[in-house]
Amino acid sequence: MAEKRILTTHAGSLPRPAKLVELYAARAGGAKIDEAALVHEGEAATRWVVERQREAGVDIPSDGEQLREAFFLYVQRRMTGFSGKWKRPHGDELASYPEYADLRRRQIANSASVSNFTPPMATGPVTYADTDANEAELSTFADALREVGGNFTDAFMTAPSPGIVTAAMKNDHYPSDDDYLDALAEALRIEYEAAHRHGYLLQIDAPDLALERHLSYADRPVGDFVQFVERVIARINSALRNVPRERVRLHVCWGNYESPHDKDVPLRDILPAILEADVGAFLLPFANPRHQHEIKLFRDAPLGADQSLVVGVIDTLTNFVEHPEVVADRLERAAEMVGDPTRVLAGTDCGFDTSAGMGRVTADIVWAKLRAMKEGAELASARLF
Repeated sequence: MAEKRILTTHAGSLPRPAKLVELYAARAGGAKIDEAALVHEGEAATRWVVERQREAGVDIPSDGEQLREAFFLYVQRRMTGFSGKWKRPHGDELASYPEYADLRRRQIANSASVSNFTPPMATGPVTYADTDANEAELSTFADALREVGGNFTDAFMTAPSPGIVTAAMKNDHYPSDDDYLDALAEALRIEYEAAHRHGYLLQIDAPDLALERHLSYADRPVGDFVQFVERVIARINSALRNVPRERVRLHVCWGNYESPHDKDVPLRDILPAILEADVGAFLLPFANPRHQHEIKLFRDAPLGADQSLVVGVIDTLTNFVEHPEVVADRLERAAEMVGDPTRVLAGTDCGFDTSAGMGRVTADIVWAKLRAMKEGAELASARLF
């Protein structure tokens, strides 16, 4: 929380260089690759994205998830128990739009990328095995921050919610999904605590808390989905028992892909359950045209006295560069709804490349968007403070 200005951050993933995407996509497709070359490219890319964030004026940067092929798929390489593949359901989101559904299928088919929709399954006991890879990722980011320098206020690392892994990486081992959820929460606790131990803010990426309504729960009552949200939040809170609340933020979204999104669950239906998370901040998408009106909910659903809101003011799915005045307007409205500008930060709706090669915004425009966010935050700060 800043006393005299609105800080800028984002949701984690940033564009990956073409060579790195090529390596991740080849490995995901079953090809044997040079793992040492992959690590080398990932380390260089980490330094690159840290430098770009410094140049754009980001206050709280990340490592851009350069050493991961996707925001949750990477856990299959650090945890035991995963094998095989299955096809994730798409729900009925595009049932009313067959023309767009066909366009989207063709776009995905023509993309050299890592797909989140053909993940592995849990076929054995899930435990965290490769702590060395996690420690190397944390240290690589620290090295990049030190080499690049700059006046960063803080830095953050992402880790997935146990709920998104449960939903996406199908349970084919545990007696129940709740048992699977428990195992995942304990395994992910290793990463949660490691991020804090290395001095980073921890961001838990939990698209499951909104996205799964129109995927896994498309044919079930909304009450069943809210119960799922409550069960996931309970596991997140348990996994955070050794991490101070003020060093954690929770990112919730409806899926980082272009589509009508008219099957999205309204935020009002899930917000009470989400606010039960024992975290210091929430990151929610309010730049996209489907959900930006929902910032008004924070007028009547107040944050805790020690909590803040990272407001998505940049759309990660369009190559429009937001005007700084638009960013400022969004931040000023958020400050009005929250009731205190010191509890508002500027962010992006989601990551820019949550799965390698799937990003829709080119790198040069990403950096322009982040600069516009910084300029808009400065405008809003001048008016609000």
